[in-house]
Amino acid sequence: MSVDVKYSTTATATGGRDGHARSDDGRIDIGLSTPRELGGAGGEGSNPEQLFAAGYAACFIGALKVAGRELKLAVPDDVAVTATVGIGPRAEGGFGITADLAVALPGIAEPDANRLVEAAHRICPYSNATRGNVDVGLTLA
Repeated sequence: MSVDVKYSTTATATGGRDGHARSDDGRIDIGLSTPRELGGAGGEGSNPEQLFAAGYAACFIGALKVAGRELKLAVPDDVAVTATVGIGPRAEGGFGITADLAVALPGIAEPDANRLVEAAHRICPYSNATRGNVDVGLTLA
């Protein structure tokens, strides 16, 4: 696979799930804490699953806009994607994640909304990165 990289960024984490993460430009500078459900104390920090969910949701909206241009369908300004990311042990060993995207496309007829979501799922880099590795559910909200 070849990717013509147009943008790259760097982030550094220290201390693992109970540590800290910072992007190279300082725009992300966040404490991390392990959720109770994973045996942690909870704490006030974020966690990798929350960060992944936020990134996937935002990226999928971008993909919807590209799909809209390709399909000649206007994507509403109030489009919203809610990403739910889960983590847990895999039957094969180790851990895996799941992702469910609920897509709200107000004012778009269901057949067109489904076409947009399917096209966006083919376009979105997060979808392409996870395809075949992560169970991703897509629903219209």
